[in-house]
Amino acid sequence: MRNQLLPFLFLFFTLSTISNVFGQRGPQRGQGPTGGRPAIVKVVGTVVDDATKAPLEYATISLYRLKDSSLVGGIITDINGTFSLDARPGRFYAKIEFLAYQPKVLQDLTITKEQSVLQLGEIKLLSDAAVLEEVVVRADRSQMQLSLDKKIFNVGRDLSSQGGNAADLLDNVPSVQVGVEGEISLRGSQNVRILVDGRPSGLISAGNANGLRSLPANLIERVEVITNPSARYEAEGMAGIINIVLKKERRKGLNGSFDFSGGLPENYGTAINLNYRNKKLNFFSNLGFNRRTTPGSSSRYQEFYLNDSTFITDQFGDRQRSGYNGNVRLGVDYSFNPKNTLTSAFTYRGGIDDNLNKIVYNDFLFSTENPTLVTRRTDDEIENEYELQYTLRYRKTYNRKGQELTADVRYEDKTEDESSDLREKYFKSNGDPTGAEDLIQRSENVESERRLSGQVDYVQPIFEEGKIETGWRTSLRQIDNDYAVGNIASDGSFDALEEFTNIFAYDENIHAAYLTVSNKSGKFSYQVGLRGEYSDIRTELIETKEVNDRDYLNLFPSAFVSMELAASNAIQLSYSRRVRRPRFWDLNPFFTFSDSRNFFGGNPNLDPEFSHSMEFNHIKYWEKGSFSSAIYYRHTEGKIQRIRTIKNDGRTELIPENLSTEDNFGLEFTGSYSLFKWMRLEANFNAFRRITDGSTVDQSFDADTYSWFTRGTSRLTLDKKTEVQIRFNYNAPEETIQGRRKSIGSLDIAANRDILKNKGTITLSVRDVFNTRRRRYETVGENFFDEGDFQWRARVATLTFSYRLNQKKRRGGGRRGGGGYQGGGEGF
Repeated sequence: MRNQLLPFLFLFFTLSTISNVFGQRGPQRGQGPTGGRPAIVKVVGTVVDDATKAPLEYATISLYRLKDSSLVGGIITDINGTFSLDARPGRFYAKIEFLAYQPKVLQDLTITKEQSVLQLGEIKLLSDAAVLEEVVVRADRSQMQLSLDKKIFNVGRDLSSQGGNAADLLDNVPSVQVGVEGEISLRGSQNVRILVDGRPSGLISAGNANGLRSLPANLIERVEVITNPSARYEAEGMAGIINIVLKKERRKGLNGSFDFSGGLPENYGTAINLNYRNKKLNFFSNLGFNRRTTPGSSSRYQEFYLNDSTFITDQFGDRQRSGYNGNVRLGVDYSFNPKNTLTSAFTYRGGIDDNLNKIVYNDFLFSTENPTLVTRRTDDEIENEYELQYTLRYRKTYNRKGQELTADVRYEDKTEDESSDLREKYFKSNGDPTGAEDLIQRSENVESERRLSGQVDYVQPIFEEGKIETGWRTSLRQIDNDYAVGNIASDGSFDALEEFTNIFAYDENIHAAYLTVSNKSGKFSYQVGLRGEYSDIRTELIETKEVNDRDYLNLFPSAFVSMELAASNAIQLSYSRRVRRPRFWDLNPFFTFSDSRNFFGGNPNLDPEFSHSMEFNHIKYWEKGSFSSAIYYRHTEGKIQRIRTIKNDGRTELIPENLSTEDNFGLEFTGSYSLFKWMRLEANFNAFRRITDGSTVDQSFDADTYSWFTRGTSRLTLDKKTEVQIRFNYNAPEETIQGRRKSIGSLDIAANRDILKNKGTITLSVRDVFNTRRRRYETVGENFFDEGDFQWRARVATLTFSYRLNQKKRRGGGRRGGGGYQGGGEGF
């Protein structure tokens, strides 16, 4: 069925786009080149903050006819706060709106047929600490904002993430998926680069699921998803970039928000955002703390075919992760003058976790009618983790609009200490002890990471609406992982197992430079860029003296061509080359020893994978909503994929290998629409085909699969104080190179109500209402069969109370998703 459906979806998308491009009525016969209508005049200008003169991206400009107040057109500002919309001669007025700012109206604008441009100049908006509630309700901002090159998810509008963490939040973002074990994927690919305030951060690094779970969602202002980044961004991240923007207010004086939450299973915490701004100084802070107990479970059925025998294991697991996590972020902006600002910020993240994992192995020979042994294994783990991050940033603007220089330096220091006490007990099939001595083991893992990075970016305007961007980035990173596993004798002595004991050292130095040129002429705009990155990576197993040195210089071009069409349509064609370097855990041979029969490890000999990505995007705006669609293709060379194999002792290993190539074809639809004043619908649908060539490892690892996933949200406004949100997620089954991943679906429900004269809000949310969020899979090899399911966290209910100090509820911002405001601390 999927094979038949996909071509029709492609055909529908193509015909829709063609009808938008060629369906515009050109000059009619006898009307001449303008069709007998007045010439089009461009209305241009820039929207800035009145106090700081900072450009306001995503401000909304609406143009109305003066005689009847009918809407003529509208647009949102770009990253430089600029806008350009078309109008015909006549008399108008314009309304400029932006979240947390007083709306501004420009009265009696006259456009004559002799004009080609109406220049509105620099439009300054005043921050507003007392926006009228009636205005806030009318200017309801969309939870999801769409543009050609990125999607923006406004966190404050998502009820289900209240009281949750960053992983919960990302799982609600269009195009993004969070697996049950915390793995992040974008459009079905896990090769995603995660940034914080526009910069790489060890707080939430690639593959760092703990970092995502320890960051409260209420500290996050918005999430930006860039599926095909330009050369300005790091080349790392095959599928694209996810940028998490932390909260920071722009209003003068003292303001902030306080969030307190509690729920079941044990789940409570707080998130505090405070900001104080005067003429030259701005102090900002984010504080978060949570205590969580996360129960989970798993089951697994395995068959191994060795020496003409069939060995069967029926495995069951129960786990409970519990711990305390905290975040503190403090910083200050100092403006020497309106054109020079220095920002200093300090961030601390720490956690203490106590995790208990229980596994029961039921062993059989030939069939489940012939039991042989029952083994009970416990893993009692204590995990301590902390991270410090220091940032210094300088920003300079010039007299010429859009000209800007920024420079920043960042230092990160992280330590993670894990200790596990492991015990196995052996029983006969009837439950009686076998008499064998218990196996007592201990694993120790101490990992330390340090990174120093610096970056300089410069923007130079050219022509009327063009610019040149250039910059340099250097990142120096060092990780040491001391891992040891050993048996504990009756006298308490530790006998190390050499196979699982070593010190793994990882050194990574990356230097990069980029140049992009962009310009706009009428409705046509383009950007071309080139980025060069030199990587010097060295790994070493200290005990066995195994060294692996890699260095490579690569170029990463990018190109974007966009065109605005009539009736609020726009299209874009883009290309970029990307890289995925093997992560530390991909290279580290020592990973986990929690399950002694199923081992996860790394491969120090992995090479990076490179991809060529192309996208064709279309977006359409209405007064009540927006709709975007995309066709994308990605060709990857040296694809990194984990392969499961079985050893002669019956233990399985899951180790990454470089396959030959992978080709991804897909299409995506994302839309948002206010069906009624009291109902808003948002949806995302993604269908893709993935072709994998695994011949470099084994021909049997070739795969050709079709799959899709979808997400939908319905938001109901019951009255001025009460809202209800319902969201569903569904991932269709997918064939893999060694089996298949089964479908998974879940439903979230949440509701909130404003109290305390709209200064407070109470939110009740239930995530995974039917407790169906479980990863289910089948893996098949030449000599084994493996089927199982895993649940990281059971259903959770959370009650959150939010109080706003000198703030209004974050609802406003303009029509068509035009709201949004630049957050940031380090506000990149």
